[in-house]
Amino acid sequence: MRSRLLAVAMMVCALLGSAGGWALEETAKPANEAVELKVANRSIMLFRATLLGESPATRVKRAKTVITEALDESENLTVSIDPIQNSYMVLLGDKRAFIVAPKDVDGLEYASVQQAAEGAAEKLRQVVTETGEARSLHLIIRSLALAAASTVIYVGLLWCLAYLRRKLLSKLPELMERHTQVLKIGRVQLIDANFLYPLVSRLLLVLRWLVIALLTYEWLGFVLSRFPYTRPWGESLNNYLFELAGYLLDGIVGAIPGLGVALAIFFIARGVTAFARRILRRMATPGTFSWLNHETLQPTQRLTSLAIWLFALAMAYPYLPGAGTDAFKGLSVLIGLMISLGATSVVGQAAAGLILTYTRTLRPGEFVRIGEYEGTVTELGMFTTRIRTGLGEVLTLPNSMITGTVTKNYSRTVKGPGYVVDTVVTIGYDTPWRQVEAMLLEAARRTPGVLEDPPAQVFQTALSDFYPEYRLVAQAIPSQPRPRAVLLSMLHANIQDVFNEYGVQIMSPHYLDDPQQEKRVPKDKWFTAPAQKPEGEDLP
Repeated sequence: MRSRLLAVAMMVCALLGSAGGWALEETAKPANEAVELKVANRSIMLFRATLLGESPATRVKRAKTVITEALDESENLTVSIDPIQNSYMVLLGDKRAFIVAPKDVDGLEYASVQQAAEGAAEKLRQVVTETGEARSLHLIIRSLALAAASTVIYVGLLWCLAYLRRKLLSKLPELMERHTQVLKIGRVQLIDANFLYPLVSRLLLVLRWLVIALLTYEWLGFVLSRFPYTRPWGESLNNYLFELAGYLLDGIVGAIPGLGVALAIFFIARGVTAFARRILRRMATPGTFSWLNHETLQPTQRLTSLAIWLFALAMAYPYLPGAGTDAFKGLSVLIGLMISLGATSVVGQAAAGLILTYTRTLRPGEFVRIGEYEGTVTELGMFTTRIRTGLGEVLTLPNSMITGTVTKNYSRTVKGPGYVVDTVVTIGYDTPWRQVEAMLLEAARRTPGVLEDPPAQVFQTALSDFYPEYRLVAQAIPSQPRPRAVLLSMLHANIQDVFNEYGVQIMSPHYLDDPQQEKRVPKDKWFTAPAQKPEGEDLP
């Protein structure tokens, strides 16, 4: 009754305040000075305004005193609200607990002061109910029994989890051995159970601790919710878990439309890629396009597919889940930085590979000379080219180096499969050039692997100060790395033998006068020790 009279008096004062200066004084304090009203470990509301000369801290202190005294006097209390001007007074029984002013709810989620007052009153009703429960021995014993029962169930679940883990680990080697035996290509086993077992056991350990953490979280929330004082803590734990699950569920449901659009884009890109491959195969028909043939068809298909998939990825990126998050943005910045730092050499090598592919400078199986390196092309890649020398070495050359130097191709203009083999000798002017040509052709005929069709040829490439220069050019057997080195060695040996047979000395070094003795090897000294004459071979 006293509070009712107080409320009427305050309303009268407010009405008279317009004439005499009396009014309900209300000033706002900064947001960082808000004080929380908490009773029996439960938050009621935040006070932000200074009301009737009382600061938020004073209002909280006064409200706690009134609520505590009311709860001590009686347990059957009713909570209600009464409007005062644009504020609301929360009553506990017939006592004024506190007043909710408009400045208390500025910037909060409440739509009106009335809703804020009703929310605070509902929380105060919970405090009244929980105070009664805390004073009831029957309810306390019941809560203890429920907490003990939940603890027993919790310990039992932990024991079952440990038992299940032991059983699974005991059966795991047999299961893994049985299933890994199936994963074979021919007789080669793809996965070894000895390497897979530690990985699976660690995954099971992580899963076990996740389940233990979830069970502990639920058990703790349930136990705390059984007792009035700790009930707000249990409710906050449960609410957090439900909010997290709801957040994840909302994210999954919200990502389904965008994910569907992204999948549609990828399926369209897959269809366009297959269609482009069929079109390119038709365009590679002989006589259609000169730049597109069976050699450039495969890289052209790869480049076309790469362009289609990059375009599809750019189109689908905004629809991917999490595309607008800071993590995706940071990843995009990292990838862009990596590309910008390494794009110069990578793009240069790739461009050089495309030049080599579409100009058909090199082909696998051809014998070439690139700078000072000579061998058979074994692989023509996007960034590097591999050649194998006659000595069994495999050289990996950057494509940019190949496009920046002169390349000699010994296999491109030959008749049929094979390669060109050539060698240079210098003979003095006192030897007839016709004799030299005949001897070089004879040496070529004696060399196994040199083809008779087309016939070998001799060219006089220079008339130097002391001797003419003769170049023997012939076509050899199909391109193979090792035989070419052997063939050149045999050809050089036969040239020396033929020149020795006909008494012609090879005078490659510069000289000032003819030597007293001819610089040649007579036939009877061809197999001087430690050289051994092959069995069954007679000297010519």
